[in-house]
Amino acid sequence: MRYIKEIALFLGALLFLSPVYIMVVNSFKNRQELYENVMALPQEFSFQYYVGAMEKMDFLNALTNSLIITITATVFVVILSSMTAWMLARSNNWVSKIIFMTFIATMLIPFQTLMMPLVQFMSTISNTLGIPMINTRGGLIYMHVGFNSGMAVFLYHGFVRATIPTSLEEAALIDGANRFTQFWRIVFPMLKPITVTVIILNVIQIWNDFLLPSLVLSDTALRTIPLSTFYFFGEFTIQWNMAMAGLTLTVIPVIIFYLFAQKHIIKGIGEGAVK
Repeated sequence: MRYIKEIALFLGALLFLSPVYIMVVNSFKNRQELYENVMALPQEFSFQYYVGAMEKMDFLNALTNSLIITITATVFVVILSSMTAWMLARSNNWVSKIIFMTFIATMLIPFQTLMMPLVQFMSTISNTLGIPMINTRGGLIYMHVGFNSGMAVFLYHGFVRATIPTSLEEAALIDGANRFTQFWRIVFPMLKPITVTVIILNVIQIWNDFLLPSLVLSDTALRTIPLSTFYFFGEFTIQWNMAMAGLTLTVIPVIIFYLFAQKHIIKGIGEGAVK
């Protein structure tokens, strides 16, 4: 029975990894090889299509934009969501419960239903208040923080209630620590497992996001890596080999990041979903 489960898992892994195999293999092929058999290995492993993809994508500039947006948004999500979840977890009044349920409700609303009103609202803010929200990194970061805070608050809230005893905070209060010190010196270091989980989820989501940046960013100098791969898909022709090379370059940083932090994600999600 155990071997049957292992075989089933192996076949399932092959099924889910097959798109990655097709993407990587076809990034080395010329047009003729690509159209003959997408599953076959290339006759020659040449990085010429990667070089061409990097030039056409303006890869270094796109990489810089993606790093700035992803890192900044993730940092703000971690800081704001952890503080919010801690205060909501330590409050037992009906106001905190309503606020928490509002965060949960935002997780159930599809982004596609909000994208057009969102862009119109942000354009109104830019025009009336003079705050640049459209076609700026800051505006995109602000929106990413808003859309990703619901899940982060949910995970932090469950982790705080399940694993962090209030006696530690009470002892710190007796010793003269204020609320700020209690959180940053005592509570936040204990949130490391769930913080790593939140970071992983947000980095993957923000880094790979195409729809929101495509609505907000119109300047080519501000485009992220997913937006840059759109150059390969023309109206009449598609450069599949360069597109596959560009997509491979897009996922490599996320895979590297995930490999370094994967040991925390299962533990963090499991403990954060207890309550």
